[in-house]
Amino acid sequence: MSTELVPSHLMAPAGTGSLDSYIQEVNRVPILSLEEEQDLARRFQNEDDLDAARQMVMSHLRFVVHVARGYSGYGLALGDLIQEGNIGLMKAVKRFDPEHGVRLVSFAVHWIRAEIHEFVLRNWRIVKVATTKAQRKLFFNLRKSKKRLGWLNMNEVNAVAEDLNVKPEVVLEMESRLSGQDIGFDLTHDDDDSPSFAPAAYLESGYTEPDDAAEAEDMEQHHRNMLLTGMDQLDARSSDIIQSRWLLEPKITLQELADKYGVSAERIRQLEAAAMKKLKAHFAA
Repeated sequence: MSTELVPSHLMAPAGTGSLDSYIQEVNRVPILSLEEEQDLARRFQNEDDLDAARQMVMSHLRFVVHVARGYSGYGLALGDLIQEGNIGLMKAVKRFDPEHGVRLVSFAVHWIRAEIHEFVLRNWRIVKVATTKAQRKLFFNLRKSKKRLGWLNMNEVNAVAEDLNVKPEVVLEMESRLSGQDIGFDLTHDDDDSPSFAPAAYLESGYTEPDDAAEAEDMEQHHRNMLLTGMDQLDARSSDIIQSRWLLEPKITLQELADKYGVSAERIRQLEAAAMKKLKAHFAA
């Protein structure tokens, strides 16, 4: 279906002022009743009536704005998100069958979101954060599943992994990608005397050979995986004690943990020592 179904000024809003005017204009388009929607859909389906399709698209542009606003947290222009959503809406209208007994708005939301998802993944990072279908699902769901700012603790990592049916190390890898920032490698300043904070000015490799760097990366990933599997073998209380004492900042004191579990600080110290012993045995295995 061609984008000619939507006037150009309603297809791609640009600029804050134009966007405000666009939203006001699409909100003035009347919402179709169920009977009107089905009649227009049948006309388009049976008679290839493009005017009927145009009316269905126009009446749902306000819904695209609503969906696009839900993706404002990715730092992309709302106008661009709306434009991509409009493309999804037109695809939905082309495939909509009124005989299935659902409203167009319920059918179209999947197509609108699919187009916006593709746009976000193409543009949110210069270096792609998600390439496979599973990674794309994790990318969007992980942002919704994070319950606090900063890094997830191990309990949250395991909960997200179980909810999304992936391994904990996959969640950690995607979180690392989400937390990254794109920075120009060789930023320039108008003032030559200004200090440069571009990566090119301070990043250096500690390895003389590429295979040394690759080997170190593999070893670091191996240690992280070993820690994850080792933590899984601990009971919930021991796991919480290790995380609180060694993996979180600021670290929680023995007395705070003692108050939490209703035991003495000495008992917490014993549990910590036993858990550390199990982890060391796991690493040595």
